[in-house]
Amino acid sequence: MIFTMPATVKEILAAEAKGQEVELHAWVRSCRDSKNISFLNLNDGSCVSGIQVVVDEECRKASPAFAQTDQINGINQISNGASLRVKGRLVASQGNLQAVEIQASGIELLGAAPQDTYPLQKKRHSFEFLREISHLRGRSNSIGAVMRLRNRLSMLVHEFFQQHGFYYIHTPIITVSDAEGAGEMFRVESSGCLDEGRGGESLGEKSAEEKSTGKKRKYFFGQEAFLTVSGQMEGEVYAHSHGRVYTFGPTFRAEESNTSRHLAEFWMIEPEVAFLELDGLMDLAEALVRHLIGGTLRHCAEELELLNKWIEPELLRSLQSVTESEHFVRISYTEAIALLEGAVQGGKKFDYRVAWEDGLQTEHERWLTEEHFRQPVIVYNYPAEGKAFYMKQNEDGKTVRGMDVLVPRLGEIIGGSQREDDYEKLKARMLADGMDPEHYQWYLDLRRFGGTPHSGFGLGFERIVQYVTGMKNIRDVIPFPRAVGQAS
Repeated sequence: MIFTMPATVKEILAAEAKGQEVELHAWVRSCRDSKNISFLNLNDGSCVSGIQVVVDEECRKASPAFAQTDQINGINQISNGASLRVKGRLVASQGNLQAVEIQASGIELLGAAPQDTYPLQKKRHSFEFLREISHLRGRSNSIGAVMRLRNRLSMLVHEFFQQHGFYYIHTPIITVSDAEGAGEMFRVESSGCLDEGRGGESLGEKSAEEKSTGKKRKYFFGQEAFLTVSGQMEGEVYAHSHGRVYTFGPTFRAEESNTSRHLAEFWMIEPEVAFLELDGLMDLAEALVRHLIGGTLRHCAEELELLNKWIEPELLRSLQSVTESEHFVRISYTEAIALLEGAVQGGKKFDYRVAWEDGLQTEHERWLTEEHFRQPVIVYNYPAEGKAFYMKQNEDGKTVRGMDVLVPRLGEIIGGSQREDDYEKLKARMLADGMDPEHYQWYLDLRRFGGTPHSGFGLGFERIVQYVTGMKNIRDVIPFPRAVGQAS
């Protein structure tokens, strides 16, 4: 099927087809009137740049839109935020900001934006203010650029895995397994869970609601169910039949942290690969990061230049340093601690203590990437204590084959591991963590029936968007942030 749509600002600016008749649907970014002529700057979200529309006196007289006024305030309705349909001819621009502009032959007002109530005036707005009007903030230059970069990164994720023979698996959003073992999960219940005959077994001890209604509370799914924190375990299932798979979808964490680094709903990229051990996993993680950053540098130059100017002055330099580096530095966790201890002995001050048993804090990760190595670093072989039950144990009995990719300005961006493929060791780890192996028998079966060394990692999508854009608050890199106290 062949279909046509009006050209976008980006397409018109790229074509530079002077003399061509065009039709553009867009929003007014600014309007400047003189005695005989009006200059409109229009943008439709397709790029950072707007396009200038010149409306001469003849066109103004012929266009009812310029005669339409707000009957209460008596002002022209073609103002900042209004949506227009513009017809005209593409001509060489008289200014030096762009090569072409539109000489309008007709203007139609599609939707007015009263200036006394429209919140996005032609000035800089704080991100705190923009979060209060999330339904309109996409029209701002900065958030508009971030969302276009997010779109490009989404495409690059799929491009990378499809080029390397991975299968895209849709893992469930509703689950009965806590892949992380942290317990910070949102419970899923039906609105009719008190009705007799719904679901499976009773929840056990009666709630106040049960006592007041006299009805038993039921599980819709026959057991407790939750919003997923990770698609990893289901990804492992299909890695054991399709070899290379990845998930890319929403995940949820009921962590009551109201900070610039936390979201309750976010997106995760999670590859799982059969017959892959830790060294190969580190190769895969590095290749993915390089592909994502390189792709945005190639395709989103205008957006990155804007963000480099207004958000993060070192953004372009730091992104280019990743793609230009020969390889990411790889050091063991024990080596990383030794470097940090040496820095402390040399007078470096950290807020958190440096100790093998304490783990790495963000400030430690940033020192490694920004001050010591000055490039991304992969740290591997972490202490077993405090790590997830599914990570493969090393022969030393103290560490596991886990790895984190650390980048300047952010710290950890990827976390992953070689998965434990020994049935008895995995079962013993579950018991040690207070887990019921019978509940995870299907997961253990992957080790009983044709088990294989396999590995995977998780990349929080908002983390990579935040890194590539330089944005300081993670709530500004997702279209509709969900966090503690915020669900609208």
